[in-house]
Amino acid sequence: MEFLTSKWMIGVYVVFGILIILFLIGRKSVHSEILIKASKEQVWSVLTNGAEYDSWNTVINSFEGDLVEGGKVKFMFNQEEGKSYPIEATVKKIKPNELLNQKGGIGVVMTYDHQYILKEVDGGTKVTIHEEYRGVMVPFWNAEPVQKAYDRLNQDIKSKVESLNQ
Repeated sequence: MEFLTSKWMIGVYVVFGILIILFLIGRKSVHSEILIKASKEQVWSVLTNGAEYDSWNTVINSFEGDLVEGGKVKFMFNQEEGKSYPIEATVKKIKPNELLNQKGGIGVVMTYDHQYILKEVDGGTKVTIHEEYRGVMVPFWNAEPVQKAYDRLNQDIKSKVESLNQ
């Protein structure tokens, strides 16, 4: 019993408690919306054609993999000038012309749940990019550069899709 109350074990309890608290409070999200003057089908066609990303997408390129439920994808995420990161994700859910949901990260440390949501509205399609982050490192992580990248990505999608209608 003495071992359970030793200074060493008390330290382990404190560290474990801090990790639990960080995990529970470790949540952030980014959210970007844009209106595109085109049908959901047109937007979906551009969004799900990863082979063409290099020609128009300033945020995501070098795309590899299949966009099918359970499929694995890899790409370079160009967060900001001079900062690119390789990303691997699993396609969690697909609803054609409505939802593309991917997930990834390192369990407990930092995970993400990424969604492209398409909704028909007056004047075209509202595209929402929404990403939720969880994990013990999230409280120490700055989401602002990712927010700016997703705003830029939505602008890229809009430019590409609307240029097809001209």
